[in-house]
Amino acid sequence: MPAKPKLAVSGLKSYYFTEKGIVKAVDGINFQLSGDESLGIVGESACGKSTLGATLMCSMQQPGKITGGSVILGDTDILEMPISEFNSKIRWKKVAMVFQGAMNALDPVYTVGSQLMEVLKEHHYNGNIEEKISESLRQVGLDRSVAKRYPHELSGGMKQRVVIAMALLLEPDLLIADEPTTALDVLVQSQIIRLLKRLRKEKGITIVLISHDLALVSQIADKIGIMYAGQLVEVGSAGEIYRNPKHPYTQALIAAVPRLRSKEKKINFVKGSPPSLLDPPPGCRFYERCPHAMDACKKQDPPEFQTETGYVRCLLHDDKSET
Repeated sequence: MPAKPKLAVSGLKSYYFTEKGIVKAVDGINFQLSGDESLGIVGESACGKSTLGATLMCSMQQPGKITGGSVILGDTDILEMPISEFNSKIRWKKVAMVFQGAMNALDPVYTVGSQLMEVLKEHHYNGNIEEKISESLRQVGLDRSVAKRYPHELSGGMKQRVVIAMALLLEPDLLIADEPTTALDVLVQSQIIRLLKRLRKEKGITIVLISHDLALVSQIADKIGIMYAGQLVEVGSAGEIYRNPKHPYTQALIAAVPRLRSKEKKINFVKGSPPSLLDPPPGCRFYERCPHAMDACKKQDPPEFQTETGYVRCLLHDDKSET
């Protein structure tokens, strides 16, 4: 009997209700993670990646709203919980998030220590707060003296480490990291990725890593989900996604990654522009940009076809589709 997933997301939808209409930022997301798996979410800007992260954290802000689906963590559907109960029992304790842009995630008028202390006090931590803060900073490679400093006194990499330390204070089961290396130089990016890998190994934390960088995601994720126009169009093991991508969009993304040893001088890119999430087209949302598009693609929203390690939403993998 297969093990029960640690995280099971089904039919998840989060929309923004604006004056111009409904923006379908997350529109029917499905995936599962076991206790020892981590997932990378990859896609173009404005495809809904950050909204997915905020939805998993129950942090959608107006005019955004979670409109359907379930997020089952262990035995609990966290979307069914009153927000007060979620905040007291789940947020930071079971699910924590490293928000995009450490520069904006920290309050500039409070010291690092006071901001870490606020999390502990809010959740009625009973241990020695100063020791806990020092331990948390130490595990991300920072000296305890950082607790007395203000965010503007720290480098970008140090601020990112502080945000990670804050997310790990209460030892959550699930860590959502939204572009944790954005705006950092290559050396610091490498340090952050090594840190996440070490924490995952030592603490057994499941990580959902959100990024537009396939190479970066490949260093930490067991599974990869390719997101396009509010949907996951392909989910599979990292090895399968890289060696044998099924969806034309996944294939295009991988082809666009420069290869140092390649003799090909031309840089590949995904032609065209993604559709508006305010008014997504019927059928496959990649239809207008797809080199393999068929008439049926314009009419039918592809279901999930099972692959070796996940699924793909593409009629090319439907034996009954037109060719």
